[in-house]
Amino acid sequence: MTKVLKKNLKHFFRFLYGWGVIQWILALVYYVLIWFVYFTAKKDIKGLEILRQYARKPAIFVFWHGRTMMLSPVIALNRVRGYAIADSKKDGRAIAKMEKLFGLRTIYGSSAGGGVNVLKRGISALNKGRFCLALSPDGPRGPSMRFHDGALYFAKMTGAPIIPVCYSCSRPWFLNRWDRYLLMKPFSIMAGSVGKPVFIDRKTKTEDFEKIRKNLEDIMVKQAYDLDKRFTDFRVEQDLTPENFKH
Repeated sequence: MTKVLKKNLKHFFRFLYGWGVIQWILALVYYVLIWFVYFTAKKDIKGLEILRQYARKPAIFVFWHGRTMMLSPVIALNRVRGYAIADSKKDGRAIAKMEKLFGLRTIYGSSAGGGVNVLKRGISALNKGRFCLALSPDGPRGPSMRFHDGALYFAKMTGAPIIPVCYSCSRPWFLNRWDRYLLMKPFSIMAGSVGKPVFIDRKTKTEDFEKIRKNLEDIMVKQAYDLDKRFTDFRVEQDLTPENFKH
């Protein structure tokens, strides 16, 4: 197959991927596959009582961009009511459709970019008093495992806690992309962790954010590494971006 043909096929499939109906079909396929993997796995998830406590309260659940796959069933089974922040591009819209099947509504934008519309809609959702937010503080373009400020502003302006969530698994398959996306295979052992809530005082000054941001980043990195070391010696790198994987 020539390079030209490969390039044309790539453009063709990217074109199809932009159609809403194709996105819904893919979302349904992902949905079914994820449930199959989840129900065939042996689960060991710590801190579920925290997840249940905030399932229908203002809270900000944060997780690395590469650790989303198996969190959706956990959210659905624990009847979490909330909004997921998703990228407005094609990939993000397809994932948003899948998350809708798991029961999450969508706010389009980037938690890393700190868009005004995203901030306003997220604060509005939290202030209703019965919804949480789910977002990746290093997404959608990295750097990997670096905590951006978006979640901090949500927490400061609403009083909602930030709660780190992560999972790992036996026989892990880390994709060769910037977020080292973790795919879990059927019949695996799934280890998960819901961290303790971190509150940010409304009077916290912007100049104090760096210390809080770094503390949360350290908590989440340790959470991921502690889960991973149960199954593998591989350590996900920090500071990777999509540009690192362009050919």
